[in-house]
Amino acid sequence: MNLNQVTLPAIDMEASTAFYRRMGFIQIVDSPHYARFECPEGDATFSLSLTEGPVESHTAIYFEHEPLDEWVAELEARGFLFDEPPTDHSYLWREARLRDPAGNPVILYWAGENRKHPPWRVERRD
Repeated sequence: MNLNQVTLPAIDMEASTAFYRRMGFIQIVDSPHYARFECPEGDATFSLSLTEGPVESHTAIYFEHEPLDEWVAELEARGFLFDEPPTDHSYLWREARLRDPAGNPVILYWAGENRKHPPWRVERRD
């Protein structure tokens, strides 16, 4: 089993698709009500679905990149505004936070081995 994609709401498809393309994602589907993107590395995709605003999204989307600080600096130079600069957290991830045009939380992070193997990892199965 593998996760296919996550779909986020968008209230202005043009602004939202431009936002994610400017971040470096590759748009692979483009319609007035739906857009899909590939990550430049790996096999992950995500999509946007047009909805009537306002959006009160509590779902955050996370994008992993090892040279996090450099990526954030590049995005800031392109005019992206961050709610939180790269910060080390107690759960052993370094994260920077911003919001897309619809207000969806976007977290850029690097966790290394701690992404799937933190010291408190458990493996429970039924």
